[in-house]
Amino acid sequence: MELDGRKMRVLSAIVDTYLATGEPAGSKLVAEMLGGEVSSATVRNDMAALFEMGLIEQPHTSAGRVPSHLGLRVYLDKLVHYRPLSVQERREIDAMFNVRDPDPDRLLEDAAEVLSETTGCATVTTTFTPKSVSVRHVELIPVSDRTLVIVVVASNGVIKNKVCRVDFSLTPRVVEFFQNFANGHLAGVSLNKITTQYLNAAAISMGEYSPMLGGLLSSIYELCREINDGQYYQRGATRLLEYDDMRQEARELLSLLSRRRDVINLVWGDKDGVQITIGKENNNEELTGSAVIVSRYNIGQDNLGAIGLIGPVRLDYARLVPRLEYFTKTLSKLLTETFED
Repeated sequence: MELDGRKMRVLSAIVDTYLATGEPAGSKLVAEMLGGEVSSATVRNDMAALFEMGLIEQPHTSAGRVPSHLGLRVYLDKLVHYRPLSVQERREIDAMFNVRDPDPDRLLEDAAEVLSETTGCATVTTTFTPKSVSVRHVELIPVSDRTLVIVVVASNGVIKNKVCRVDFSLTPRVVEFFQNFANGHLAGVSLNKITTQYLNAAAISMGEYSPMLGGLLSSIYELCREINDGQYYQRGATRLLEYDDMRQEARELLSLLSRRRDVINLVWGDKDGVQITIGKENNNEELTGSAVIVSRYNIGQDNLGAIGLIGPVRLDYARLVPRLEYFTKTLSKLLTETFED
């Protein structure tokens, strides 16, 4: 059965009512929303057709109808009218990022917190490290006779450091040897290839230094793993308990959101821009009653990032998506400038 223009308008009215109030829409209300151009009887016929197509559902014994997840997909693909941000709304988002000398980790953490507060959703902010990223440089900075800072700089501009204490004297000769050794074996090597096996094989060539410098190699491995794993912050999971239509599946959903790898798989993909998945469109069984909105973006040439919102199906998409797009664009620009600096 073909979905003509009038049926589209009827579906849009039912979805708009549901998103705004959570209540089913009856034929009389829909007819009024269409400006009285058609009778309630005509609307009932259209609603019956939409029901047969699986686009709307009848909750319990109610005379009204609500959209199915398939109907919401049609709405999001063809009917929703996104509301452009006002100048004031843009200024409010800009003010969130009005910081001097921003730290990338802090930016992502704050972004997750702010989005959770302003959207009422569980939020995730994360960066991904492409497989092409390698170690650019390793540097050792002695702090005292037995303490030093190890700094690993990656080719994508990410820098990680760690303070290490040793049980031997850090003479200039030892520091120079290990720094040359680390750069000789790691500089230019892909982060994916730096495994414990790789470092154990390299350690054999340290000769007499192997027993005392093995711990420093382990620290370098940890730093390389941190860079390769990217940044990850998740906030606001318990906010989902505030929604009546999510309480039934809340325990399973909170369990999912506590598993970093599963959440990263949820927001990772190969499409830029904003993507929305509704209910059973999600691969995770825990999300069959939820909506997931993901905005993926680039950070310069060598980094990727994503913001994910997880919430109830009944969200104000027309308002939320433009805000997320602008938020992501602003965060992407600031992170790019930070990494380039």
